[in-house]
Amino acid sequence: MKNSKLTSFMPKIVIGSLVASLALTCMPFPKGADQAIAAASRSSQSFAKFMQMNAPSRTVKTVGGIQTVTNLSSTVVLVNKQRNLPSTYVPKDLVVPNVPFSFSGPSPKKQLRKIAANALEDLFAAAKKDGIELKAVSGYRSYATQKSIFERNASIKGEAVANKTSARPGQSEHQTGLSMDISSASVGYALEQSFGSTKEGKWLKANAHKYGFIIRYGKGKEKLTGYSYEPWHVRYVGVYIAGEITRQNLTLEQYLQKSI
Repeated sequence: MKNSKLTSFMPKIVIGSLVASLALTCMPFPKGADQAIAAASRSSQSFAKFMQMNAPSRTVKTVGGIQTVTNLSSTVVLVNKQRNLPSTYVPKDLVVPNVPFSFSGPSPKKQLRKIAANALEDLFAAAKKDGIELKAVSGYRSYATQKSIFERNASIKGEAVANKTSARPGQSEHQTGLSMDISSASVGYALEQSFGSTKEGKWLKANAHKYGFIIRYGKGKEKLTGYSYEPWHVRYVGVYIAGEITRQNLTLEQYLQKSI
């Protein structure tokens, strides 16, 4: 997508809506409207620059023969089977969100990056208000933890099968601190595809984007993401981008590629 097209995202919609509403009502521009429009225009340009800086082609380099991502702290960092995180990467702003978990006691996997943790708290609060009881199951995982998980799964299922349901070390979104696995009592807090058919899973799919999350590995998207359908795995990308990905039924890969 060219730069001129990028600037047609949400800030442009805001500008257009403001100008159109004033024109249709034949009202004069209120005091300060020109400043508001200028600010929205600057926001549009900032968003375009943000997307350009985070384009997949600009955020990867080869390190030791491995394609390694470079925009580690970005909320739209793209991690998959072709794009690895460094083994030493640990987010600097990990915190424990104030939400119910499926287990008790301290654990690194209760952690998320602060921006995602705050959003998760809002998501859980909204769910509770709607009579939906969710529990967080697994958030941040270190490279070493993911290595142990993958090796255990591979020893049981074989590497090929294991890599459809679990990531190799360095290729897990959990290491970014932006992803959380969520479940409910209706499936015994298990991470299984049947969760997507429960009232809790349906609520999560319908509402996650309002709080900046996407269902990262959607149904029917296996060939695009490289992983099986995971209705429990949410990934924070920010409210606007999450809304666009959900509205257009895209994967994160597709959305970022479209934004070039």
